[in-house]
Amino acid sequence: MFNDGVININKPQGWTSQDVCAKLRNRLKIRKIGHTGTLDPMATGVLPICIGKATRIIEYYDKDLKTYHSIMQLGIVTDTLDITGKIIESKSFDFLNDDIIYQAFRSYQGTIKQVPPKYSALKINGKRAYELARDGKDVKLSSREVFIKSNTVESIDWNKGTIEFSVTCSKGTYIRTICDDIGRELGCGAAMKSLIRTESGYFNIKESTDILRLIEMSDEKIKELIIPMERTLFNLGKILLDDNRVVAFQNGNSSSENCFKIIEDSKFCNLYKIYFSDKFIGVGEIKKGEIYPIKVIM
Repeated sequence: MFNDGVININKPQGWTSQDVCAKLRNRLKIRKIGHTGTLDPMATGVLPICIGKATRIIEYYDKDLKTYHSIMQLGIVTDTLDITGKIIESKSFDFLNDDIIYQAFRSYQGTIKQVPPKYSALKINGKRAYELARDGKDVKLSSREVFIKSNTVESIDWNKGTIEFSVTCSKGTYIRTICDDIGRELGCGAAMKSLIRTESGYFNIKESTDILRLIEMSDEKIKELIIPMERTLFNLGKILLDDNRVVAFQNGNSSSENCFKIIEDSKFCNLYKIYFSDKFIGVGEIKKGEIYPIKVIM
């Protein structure tokens, strides 16, 4: 029997995020398994997988920032916005220099509006956008706000026409779109050549585990990789609930402010991890001075 919690997987190239979940379901013999954020098949890197009751807290990772290392190819525009797609335009980039590129990246930061790629997993009237695009349908997606905390050029290879960069951003940001947007700003076009997610909130690539290696591990070794779910929810605050209010919390009843103590402030929608003694029992929300149960996890 495996504990409820989260495993930090390093997703291989060519796998979908659901492929990883399916492999883990088969290996662990657990039905309730889910990931905290899709990675494109061509991407690699950090993919946190929630197991058992931890699947109930996936929504609380929404505020977590993610960091990616990517390479963009200058001089081409593709239908998928990455190099796996069909090239629909080619242009020279001989007129560019380092200063122009650095300025373009500096400008692409903060809260911006971004149009998701038509080859994405977003749904339109119940169908995935990429399914409609593959069928030759006209896919139109609305722009949405995303937050780019940092967008840093690491190196420029003029011989290959490539730019290596790192970006830290909010959920819902498409790195393919960053490449395409900056390529258009530069006037030569660009497509994503590679992508590695190096961080996702609490999780980082240095502490991740290759899925194929994990499948061959013993149960005891796998158990050592499972991280308690409450440890990973660092955007949520922490509340210590009086022992005599635990049953009330379990039954969905609120508790007044004299029945709990705030140990850590919350960074996420006034939501808190609820403890009695040192045991995590769920997630609650403070409203009008009282703590209300949102998720009971015991």
